[in-house]
Amino acid sequence: MLDDEVHRATRTAYDAVASTYAQMFRDTLRDSPLDRAVLGAFADLVRAGGNGQVADLGCGPGHITDHLDHLGLAAFGVDASTEMIRLARQAYPKLRFDEGSMTALDIADGALGGVLSRWSVIHTPPAEVPAILAEFHRVLAPGGHLLIGFSATDGPSHPTQVFDHTVAPAHRWWPDHLADLLRRSGLDEVARMVCEPQPTDRRQFQSVHLLARKA
Repeated sequence: MLDDEVHRATRTAYDAVASTYAQMFRDTLRDSPLDRAVLGAFADLVRAGGNGQVADLGCGPGHITDHLDHLGLAAFGVDASTEMIRLARQAYPKLRFDEGSMTALDIADGALGGVLSRWSVIHTPPAEVPAILAEFHRVLAPGGHLLIGFSATDGPSHPTQVFDHTVAPAHRWWPDHLADLLRRSGLDEVARMVCEPQPTDRRQFQSVHLLARKA
């Protein structure tokens, strides 16, 4: 059973910091060429599949959803935080933003060509992540792509690790471990990008993007 108390606490925490968060992260892609590159590759693959509809799950204040729109995708955002969704709608009024949970998406089976989950599963207790990956699989069309971003643990002996996130309790993942969960969910790894933390980077640990495809 999913831990509703954890999800409520995380939602409340993000509601409280939404305005600050939006200001801090709105322009992060401008100084992150590698992030732009992996998002660009994701967009190319989704477009090549013929279904450009993409859900940005855990969209926050909407800046990445807007970037996907500029890459030619029919992107919309979903977030559990009421305040984040309000700010996203205010900043990008031409785009669609829905309040919702990754554990029970209001999206039809096989409707999407792509799912983006960018640091949005880190607050989910590890035991619950397979259920979320199953939701990602459900809403993707055959051949659709998932791009999931997260922070890496210190090594393969640590499949998951708790870390001190400034907003809410969070978890890091060893990439091979999460890739194995993706395979078990019917999502086959296509590629991965692992980046070391930089002096100007807000991320404390290795950042990982896994790109996977629904068979």
